[in-house]
Amino acid sequence: MADQKRITPTKLLWIDLEMTGLDPQNDRIVELAAIVTDWNFMELDVFETGVHQEEETIRSLFAANPWSVSRPQETAEEIQVSLSGRPEPEVEAMLLRMIDKHFEVGEPVLLAGNSIHCDRGFIKQWMPNLEKRLHYRMLDVSAWKVVMQGKYGVEYQKAEAHRALGDIRESIAELQSYLAKAQF
Repeated sequence: MADQKRITPTKLLWIDLEMTGLDPQNDRIVELAAIVTDWNFMELDVFETGVHQEEETIRSLFAANPWSVSRPQETAEEIQVSLSGRPEPEVEAMLLRMIDKHFEVGEPVLLAGNSIHCDRGFIKQWMPNLEKRLHYRMLDVSAWKVVMQGKYGVEYQKAEAHRALGDIRESIAELQSYLAKAQF
């Protein structure tokens, strides 16, 4: 196998998860979206689905999360998205087919998103076959945010909708904004 450090990915796999909380060991994924883009951030494929969890499980996990309790309307929407969603193994299989469609054999599948390390923890816990396909490097827009705020005083205003597909598109727009301000 070729040295994964030397192969340049031609595309990005943007993923955003909505979860019952932030602990991958105990919390669960309730919604997932993915977009494959090229390096010009053109969307090549889009996937969005609820991730089915047992109602009693997600209600108790949301109830234990102070952030969820403070936003009852959004939490109720996420519960409905999950209850009408697909089983986790089916979601994982669909994502793997998406990867097979857009990434050549041996090409790094670079995960991209905002605070993507958190989503990666949930992927590792609940979708191990997907985790195995992902490259160890990631493109985390929140790292750009830290640099742009700290060094240049640039603030990007997000809508904070907290729906997976909208969050990805907002992350892409945020990175495009930072790149437009960068001087290369």
